Amino acid sequence: MINLLPRWVWSGAWALAFIAGIVNVVGFLGFEHQGITHLSGSTSLFGAALGHFDMFACIKLFGGIFAFVLGTAISGFLIEDSALKIGGHYSVVLLLESLLLACAVPCMQHNSVFGYYCAACACGLQNAMATTYSGSVVRTTHVSGMFTDLGIAIGHVLRGRRVDARRLRLCVIVISGFIFGGFVGTLLFNKINYAALYFPALLTGVTAIAYQLLSLRNKRLSFRS
Repeated sequence: MINLLPRWVWSGAWALAFIAGIVNVVGFLGFEHQGITHLSGSTSLFGAALGHFDMFACIKLFGGIFAFVLGTAISGFLIEDSALKIGGHYSVVLLLESLLLACAVPCMQHNSVFGYYCAACACGLQNAMATTYSGSVVRTTHVSGMFTDLGIAIGHVLRGRRVDARRLRLCVIVISGFIFGGFVGTLLFNKINYAALYFPALLTGVTAIAYQLLSLRNKRLSFRS
């Protein structure tokens, strides 16, 4: 499946991981020091809240999980095809992500849990979009799978087995993008606090517009031919 992905998708994977890295580090540094871009930690905390019979925490954490899944559902509804092609609804998904991240800022600035929900929903949109168009090869809002694949490849090399070099490059691309996003997100958060999320909101918004313009251009060229 990796061999079927166009080269520009690799750059897109890095950019999306970079965006997720910014969003997640803002969650850790700011709102209750909680991750946003994936659900492993939230699910564990939800289980712990159940164990402590803390219904308020259960409701709040379940809301974040629901928001992420809602984002994936919206993305799945908008993007039907598993094959990446110009003309799909990727621009709509990216624009929704941009709007949700922008809406998260004032909510977080007022200590509202809805800021966390908006950011989680945005990450669900992004992760489902990347997962759908790559045939479940690319996940951009968490890196556990990428580190797992990297470790498996190292084990295969130690046994003298052949490894997929393109898969390794993809792992490095996504991991480096996520780490660099965390680095940039920390610098931004230290300077402008939650307004740091305006930066990934701007990136996704600009990308949505650029993708839509490219799609319209291709349609005009197809019509003329």
